[in-house]
Amino acid sequence: MMLPVSNKTQPLKVEMCPITLCGMYGYDQNPGAQQQMAGGYGEQPLYPEPSPPSLADAVRAFTTGSLSAEDFQQIFATSKVYCPRGDNPGFLALHNTQQPVIPMFTTLKELRRYAGKESKYFVITGAEVIDLLPTGYGFVLDMEGDHRMVFDAKAVEQMVDFAMRRMYG
Repeated sequence: MMLPVSNKTQPLKVEMCPITLCGMYGYDQNPGAQQQMAGGYGEQPLYPEPSPPSLADAVRAFTTGSLSAEDFQQIFATSKVYCPRGDNPGFLALHNTQQPVIPMFTTLKELRRYAGKESKYFVITGAEVIDLLPTGYGFVLDMEGDHRMVFDAKAVEQMVDFAMRRMYG
């Protein structure tokens, strides 16, 4: 069976699909699109979501005693951590301490203060730090900062235990 063929060209109709990359891939390439849909075009939502505290704020609060260890660990797990790097992949460790520690930073500004403006770095989450940190190593957050925090290898083990209990019960 042959289908009829027409020489006439018809205009192509393009329809917009309501599915966004946000729903498919977990991110939105058009920031603000969700707000426009929820509250009308260009309107601010009536009850904006509170933003979680930054890791730098959590470090300050934890070192002053106004944040519990559990709350700090929850914030740390989801926060970005800036790590200096060398020419090869992996953490850079300091071995001139009682136990080897890895310098890490809450912001790029803190990392640049420690390692210089042209330093190389990578960014991972706190949960990835806990997962990837070599056994027997601790880490230092904001080494040159006002609220430096040192986590020795024992503290890191406790953080791993906390993460496992939280994840698996």
